[in-house]
Amino acid sequence: MSATLPTRWTATLDRDAPLPEYPRPQLARDSYLNLNGVWEYAVTAQGPGPAGSLGGTVPDEFDGEIVVPFSPESPLSGVGRQLQPDEALWYRRDLSLPDGFVPDDGRVLLHFGAVDQSCRVLVDGVEVGRHTGGYLPFACDVTDALAGAPGAAHELLVEVTDVSDTSFHARGKQNLARGGIWYTAQSGIWQTVWVEAVPALHVARLTLVPDLPGGRLDVTVHAGETPAGAGGGVGQDTPVARIQVHDGATLVAQVDAPVGVVARVPVPDPHLWTPADPHLYDVTVTLGDDEVRSYAGLRSFGVGPDAQGVPRLLLNGEPYFHAGVLDQGYWSDGLLTAPSDEAMVHDIATMKDLGFTMLRKHIKIEPLRWYHHCDRLGMLVWQDMVNGGGPYRPAVVKAPVLLPLRLSDRFHALFGRGDAEGREEFLREVDATVEHLRDVVSLAVWVPFNEAWGQFDAAKVAARVKALDPTRSVDHASGWHDQGAGNLRSLHVYLKPFRVPPRRDRRALVLSEYGGYSLRVEGHVAGEKDFGYATYADAGALGAAFEALHREQVVPAIARGLAATVYTQVSDVEDETNGLLTYDREVAKLPADLVRAVNVELRLG
Repeated sequence: MSATLPTRWTATLDRDAPLPEYPRPQLARDSYLNLNGVWEYAVTAQGPGPAGSLGGTVPDEFDGEIVVPFSPESPLSGVGRQLQPDEALWYRRDLSLPDGFVPDDGRVLLHFGAVDQSCRVLVDGVEVGRHTGGYLPFACDVTDALAGAPGAAHELLVEVTDVSDTSFHARGKQNLARGGIWYTAQSGIWQTVWVEAVPALHVARLTLVPDLPGGRLDVTVHAGETPAGAGGGVGQDTPVARIQVHDGATLVAQVDAPVGVVARVPVPDPHLWTPADPHLYDVTVTLGDDEVRSYAGLRSFGVGPDAQGVPRLLLNGEPYFHAGVLDQGYWSDGLLTAPSDEAMVHDIATMKDLGFTMLRKHIKIEPLRWYHHCDRLGMLVWQDMVNGGGPYRPAVVKAPVLLPLRLSDRFHALFGRGDAEGREEFLREVDATVEHLRDVVSLAVWVPFNEAWGQFDAAKVAARVKALDPTRSVDHASGWHDQGAGNLRSLHVYLKPFRVPPRRDRRALVLSEYGGYSLRVEGHVAGEKDFGYATYADAGALGAAFEALHREQVVPAIARGLAATVYTQVSDVEDETNGLLTYDREVAKLPADLVRAVNVELRLG
């Protein structure tokens, strides 16, 4: 692990109530109990079976306290210990519900924002759920397990195993042998844990799809349970939900529709969402005794020709240049977990102030509040899927940095994807990721694969994503090993000049990674090593190189077809000292006016 480097938010952390905000802004209800805070933890040997197996023996004694939701490897957890692939991490705390928290005949759901990688959950020694997948949320129905006298205390246990990069599971940029572009492996609970009470019939999720040509918002209400006799289909006994759309205090429309059926909600004279004007409509859904609050933005994405017939990214039917920056979402004190909601806002707002219009969320799925802040602040998002697979071959993932190498990804073993079980798991997680983030207003582009990390059958995966979500563009293979699919021709250019390649298809051309210029700022680094794609001794030299790169190579390429850019990167991360900000977010390495001026030139082309 890298050295401890606090942020401005480290000292203000409330160990008993970190990240207390409601974690799901597009499906909010009042019955909410946050379980973040101080838990007990223990690290033990795993139970019987191969590495990563669950089902071990509950420890008789615990090792100490851990601050949830920070992984034990992070400074903010208070632990500072690397979980190994043959170990189990245990959490324990008491759980009691306030009087009146659960409605008559209601259900109690225990939610985990993310637990890396595999876990099982027990209440009073009884297993109530299991989950594998370190970046996606899950919930357990604990109604029966919590039955008993109101206010009674119950023991909540969570057992976690994490084989990290020794198996095919999704791992992102985590590596047990961290260094360079690979970061400290993390484990356990790293997003909010919370409890909510719902009626037996309740809203499980919403699908919110803007239809600009139709002047409406298409809303599908998915019920968590249908009453006896309804049969789950549409008929006379199918429950009906009331959908209301407000613009501020004004009721725009109200529609009643059966659950599971698309409701066409008219929105006359729509106020469109853009990064410059991130207008959001409030949505309220009532289903029986359940009421949830949500929101939506009216916008459309796509790829189409400009006035000269050049393929461009479109926003609301018009060409719109995406001036983006790569966003790893790592923190020097919390690692995968931001130290506070304010910290998440800081990164988004800072990049927007510098003139960027897009963040490429790199190999990570953030808490839903991060996307909410992008929605309300006006920041487009490109969302990477989280990579997995076996060990990556340097000739496949590194050689293309300098060589014009393009391989077919049907050779699964060559790409670290020889395991059929791992490929199937990745596809399931692709589906789950699309469903999880479907309603995010700012999300414009899906990125299934990056630089051949666990890539396989990318053309088929791109088609799968497009079928699941036809409203967004797909960058099927960011960087190299292009399979000719998706909506974007996506290039990474480091260590050599950028030149617009010959146009071979009707996809939009994007420079989806470049730059990565490094400057070490003493007192604001996490270690002794530096990684970047060009190194500069001082801020003046870095600024001159940044300006020259854009004005000599990138800006002139826009007229020749370049439709988007993604500069590397928001902040330093561990060995990487190539951020616009230092790892602790205390120092901006370039003058703000310089970055703003470059971004103005990018947007104007």
